[in-house]
Amino acid sequence: MKHKPSNRFLAFLLLLALSLGAFAQTPQPSVSVNRLQQIIGYLASDALEGRRTGTPGANDSAHYIAGEFSLLGLRPGMQLARPARTRGENRAQFLQPFPYVAYVELGKSNLFFMNRGRPDDAMQFLVGKDWMPLGFSSNGRIEATPLAFVGYGITDAELKYDDYPSAVKGKIAIAFSGTPDGDNPHGKFARYEDVRWKAIAARNAGAKALLVITQENNLQDDRLSRLRYDNSAGDSGIPVTVISRQLAIRLFRESDGEKLGALETAFRLVISQHLAHGAASFGFSALQDANMIPVANYALTLSIDIVRREAPSFNVVGILPGTEPKLKDEAIVIGAHYDHLGRGGEGSLAPREGDIHHGADDNASGVAGLIELARLLSTQNPKPRRTIVFIAFSGEEEGLIGSSYYVNHPIVPLANTIAMINMDMIGRLKDQKLIVGGIGTAQEWRSMIGAHNTPESIRTAALNDALSGRMSSPPNLRVNVDPTKASPTGVPIVVAANGQPVVTAEMPKLPPPDLARPFALTLNEDGYGPSDHSSFYSKQIPVLFFWTGNHDDYHKPSDTADKINYEGEARIVSFVERIVRDIGKSDKRPAYTVAKSDSQGRTMGFRVYLGTIPNYADSNDGLKLDGVRDDSPASKAGLKAGDKIVKMAGREVKNVYDYTYALGEMKAGEEYEVEIVRGSERLKLKITPAARK
Repeated sequence: MKHKPSNRFLAFLLLLALSLGAFAQTPQPSVSVNRLQQIIGYLASDALEGRRTGTPGANDSAHYIAGEFSLLGLRPGMQLARPARTRGENRAQFLQPFPYVAYVELGKSNLFFMNRGRPDDAMQFLVGKDWMPLGFSSNGRIEATPLAFVGYGITDAELKYDDYPSAVKGKIAIAFSGTPDGDNPHGKFARYEDVRWKAIAARNAGAKALLVITQENNLQDDRLSRLRYDNSAGDSGIPVTVISRQLAIRLFRESDGEKLGALETAFRLVISQHLAHGAASFGFSALQDANMIPVANYALTLSIDIVRREAPSFNVVGILPGTEPKLKDEAIVIGAHYDHLGRGGEGSLAPREGDIHHGADDNASGVAGLIELARLLSTQNPKPRRTIVFIAFSGEEEGLIGSSYYVNHPIVPLANTIAMINMDMIGRLKDQKLIVGGIGTAQEWRSMIGAHNTPESIRTAALNDALSGRMSSPPNLRVNVDPTKASPTGVPIVVAANGQPVVTAEMPKLPPPDLARPFALTLNEDGYGPSDHSSFYSKQIPVLFFWTGNHDDYHKPSDTADKINYEGEARIVSFVERIVRDIGKSDKRPAYTVAKSDSQGRTMGFRVYLGTIPNYADSNDGLKLDGVRDDSPASKAGLKAGDKIVKMAGREVKNVYDYTYALGEMKAGEEYEVEIVRGSERLKLKITPAARK
């Protein structure tokens, strides 16, 4: 039987609704589209020149973020022994420095000369004109050493290809740059375009040094002549230089440059024929006359002097202390990287180097979200019960260097860090599509994400945003007290015992999709991935990773601020804020779980999988592991986070390139020995690679 509400009851509901409506007129602060535009506009401006780690633009960005944290009253992550006396000192307290080689330059002792054995027959060549050390070359001096030609300088056990005859040991190897594939980026030898692999092959063959012949006629025009350094790899273990084609002609006892080109063409043709006929093995060492290539009988003396210059590089850390005495020692980390690609080069997808890579979406968008979350969580009431640690990372584009440094030098103990929330590229929301990674790293994540993505939750958030002034036009709030006329798009203010809304608030001017449409979520289980959350998950910390996906402007100069969907980003930041608050509400910390792997990482063309998570910091004494995937070959072999691999499958491992090279020679199902350093112990373990799926 249906009862009509009495006038007295309706009057009571009206007064209640009006009082609640009045309360809603002074809502909690919400995400500001204007602030997002200001922050992204500055970070992606020409003034910061692409924010490459270690550059003035990146450090200006760090000081800007530190200034924002300071204005919000966050506690600096790095405390001085005395109170800060200047604005600069105050901002410096938010900066966590980490080691980073920004560039390399020539030292004073670079020499290259040949001597046939007579003092008057020495020929010296000029560095920068005739030859140039590579940025990853080892320093050192080699005296009066003979030369040996090695084709393209490639060894690949899987392809049964070897350019190194046994006679190379103890000599200086000379190789063509490039590969037998020519310009084909999808060829069998594509990865050997990187000279790193040639250097490893030369070192493994016992060569004392490697000379690589330029492809360009003019040394200065060749890409290899530019000094570069990879912070994730260390040096090559032997001296490596690039030499001009004119110098190579001298080494081959020729005077005609066309003969050098003819030799390269003929060699490539032979390799193609071997491939076409399915030769059992091929490469320069397989040729019957491999030792007959006319390299001059010179004794080469080579001295390499490369100076590696470190530059100031920082994570920016601000802390909002928790308010609950029993929980304030626990922390939630919210992070986003602020570095990008500068003017191109390594990592860029632009056709040429030199143009500013603005990095508006990648990742000024994430930093803007980070700063806005710091503002919201520090100004809203009630304040968070647990401590919130806001971190803007640098070195992400170079291999997660900043976040890797933080988890190994944490400001808040990792044992007290209950979750890490990462935002990377959240500025291109399209068709409401949002990707959330790390769903499988905590038992609570899936239900929590789902609860905050319902139409009711989205409508409530939109109501608060509208009342707080984020919407560009007045919301035209209307309170409805007649339960028979409650709008399905209204926000419930009073709900009856049966769950039906009695009093609702409606905003007719807002189109329903903006008010009530949930995100179209793609949920990924894995806690690992190509961003800073991976560093935390490797330490068994639950993570969530928010991004809106790749686009045509990714890692190009065209990733500019005018292409950001600011309203869409504001919705994402509001979504993240509600999740952070939900994490903080519970007395229990999120329950860490081992996530299902959505992928086995970048394959590099390899057919085997070990399940290791390398640390990409500079190394010359082994490859340190940040983590090991559960139930992987590495885990079954007994490898652990913190182990340093120094030898694998019979190959010395000094850095990530050596490790990858050894991995490329392994076969699924075969057992290999891996030698590690664990603490003060040196251990030998057995590992059986799995076939990559």
